[in-house]
Amino acid sequence: MAKRALITGITGQDGSYLAELLLSEGYDVAGLVRRSSTENFERISHIQDRLTLVSGDLMDEVSLINVLRDFRPAEVYNLAAQSFVQASWRQPVLTGEATALGVTRLLDAIRIVDPEIRFYQASSSEMFGRVHSVPQNEHTAFYPRSPYGVAKVYGHWITVNYRESYNLHASSGILFNHESPRRGLEFVTRKVTNGVARIKTGLDTQLHLGNLEAQRDWGYAKDYVRAMWAMLQRDVPDDFVVATGETHSVRELCEVAFAAAGLRWQDHVVIDQAFIRPAEVDLLVGDATKAQHQLGWKCETDFYGLVEMMVAADLAAYEK
Repeated sequence: MAKRALITGITGQDGSYLAELLLSEGYDVAGLVRRSSTENFERISHIQDRLTLVSGDLMDEVSLINVLRDFRPAEVYNLAAQSFVQASWRQPVLTGEATALGVTRLLDAIRIVDPEIRFYQASSSEMFGRVHSVPQNEHTAFYPRSPYGVAKVYGHWITVNYRESYNLHASSGILFNHESPRRGLEFVTRKVTNGVARIKTGLDTQLHLGNLEAQRDWGYAKDYVRAMWAMLQRDVPDDFVVATGETHSVRELCEVAFAAAGLRWQDHVVIDQAFIRPAEVDLLVGDATKAQHQLGWKCETDFYGLVEMMVAADLAAYEK
């Protein structure tokens, strides 16, 4: 009988790549989707006929218990969250409900229904925030700088607590920024590559950005979901940093993206105070040594290949 997996956040960037991976490994895959007036299945439309979509919500523990009882997954991947840092300043309580307490509700549902279920929690490099050391690894202290980062720290520690208190196979992946052509338009990488495509095709002339000096460790989402899966195949649950170990600034992102379309970024980028965060995260760069050694994981797509792939995809979409 095929192994069963449940993915929360299946309609997002990571959920769609993880669903593809699990299907290729022969799993039966279910995705948790909220009842909402506008449903966006764009990222999974090409595999939707091979998925089971189940209704539930991280805000409602009873719905989670019912889904686990009905579908009986062997693995649960919690990728759902209010995942946009900027929005967490405008909706801090909602962010806490979904991104922090939602993890507790799901872990508790697993404890009640079947403590043998293996659980993956999507932790985030935003937990490091104002970094205490460079690069960051599994032992670096957390100092979150946004309501989103704070909520992710809660989700991370509650996962550790349930693992240690109830002996659950619960692991966290501390993923640094990971991007792809499926990234939401509100994230800076996609905002830039989509902006380049719009300028190249004559729809826009300017791109408004915030802090060009912010530096991030950007990898390819499709590479990162392999690490998630690998964590749940181990006998012993644990936490792992997943990152490229390289850092690039938003300025460099602009240089590479505009150059990929034969444009000069200086001619189009405008610094806009509206996009400066109340508290900026300075330098995030991850040390994934543990994941490389224990999971046999490595990053296969570099920063330049990633940005060029994203620009090409956005250009193709507009040229259609």
